Amino acid sequence: MNAAATPRYWPLVLAATATLLVTMGIRQSLGLYVQPIAADTGIGIVAISFALAVGQLVWGAVQPAFGAWADQRGSGRVLVFGALLLCVGMALAPLLASGWGLVLTLGLLSAAGAGAGSFSVLIGATAGATPAHKRSFAAGVINAGGSAGQFVFAPVTQAIIGAFGWMAAMWAMAVAALATLPLAWPLRRKTRGTRVPGPAAIAAPAEGDIGLRAQLRVAARDRSYWCLHIGFFTCGFHIAFLVTHLPTEIAMCGLSDSVSAMSLALIGLCNIGGSLAVGWLGQRYRMKSLLALMYASRALLVGVYLVSPPTPLTFYLFAAGLGATWLATVPPTAGIIGKLFGPRYLATLFGFTLLSHQFGGFFGAWLGGLAIAHLGDYTWMWYADIVLALLAAAFNLPIREEKPQLQPIAA
Repeated sequence: MNAAATPRYWPLVLAATATLLVTMGIRQSLGLYVQPIAADTGIGIVAISFALAVGQLVWGAVQPAFGAWADQRGSGRVLVFGALLLCVGMALAPLLASGWGLVLTLGLLSAAGAGAGSFSVLIGATAGATPAHKRSFAAGVINAGGSAGQFVFAPVTQAIIGAFGWMAAMWAMAVAALATLPLAWPLRRKTRGTRVPGPAAIAAPAEGDIGLRAQLRVAARDRSYWCLHIGFFTCGFHIAFLVTHLPTEIAMCGLSDSVSAMSLALIGLCNIGGSLAVGWLGQRYRMKSLLALMYASRALLVGVYLVSPPTPLTFYLFAAGLGATWLATVPPTAGIIGKLFGPRYLATLFGFTLLSHQFGGFFGAWLGGLAIAHLGDYTWMWYADIVLALLAAAFNLPIREEKPQLQPIAA
């Protein structure tokens, strides 16, 4: 890669990173609102959990549609539309403070808006301009933006809730969503189907434009693609359960709200390093192996947490360990899809994988609420999380992936 190629994709990567910082920062902090909304409005935790669970499902369901729109028409319109939806959803939530009002605002509007400005569209918008051997690291940088957003937005959100109440925090987040509007401009062009020259020749032959429908048929017959879906379902279950219910788990242990905010912030902070590290490692090792290791490590971490005393230090260490792999599964998952099928329809194909992720997210958020309402604690949810994480690790091992070829340093 020569120096002249650098400006071609890094400005796009940085714009995508900043966009994800805002959308994921807002979305991953919603668990902090559960107890304040329940205390202020009398809405039960099951109803609030259901609204957030619907949001998990909608966030995933819109990604193939928005990904296809971006692939066909360019990402700029999708990102602008998403920013406006996210703003409207967050702004209306305090005005429609009922079970079904939260489903409409947080479950549908804001979730769809965040989905339009999320992984599938953003990674797809940069993939065509990024050399194939750099896509894993570029995806890691974008992914780190989402983690940085959680690190920034969780303590800010908790501070606003503590000082002015949850309604003011929602309105502040609505304003923050508009910050993504100018970032849509550099990402406005659609992904091209042309092959990237030079070392990008390791990319899959499917980089030629065979058409969206034909590409979907090819992917639907690929066992490796379905193995990625199964692993990502577990990832969604795990993340949605924790981001929705970890603050409640901490409160049930008699700890303060600041421990919840700090734990969520630590997850985001540690995942910045995790995302960059996994993105870099994906250029040198099989990404399926990285995925299997990350899923297995989550099972181990949850097991250690269950036998540890419920102190602030325990939660901080637990959050830091989780953060190392939290969203770090995204770069290798997107990277494998890019290897298998090329970048042309990556936004759509990865969007369907994210839909599987969010089916898991729906059950993680919703079943967590049912568990606390009917069983009084989250014990069986933790056990289910361990089992699913081990299954995800096992399903990633048979994925078809060639070993990366290290690229020589350009003179």
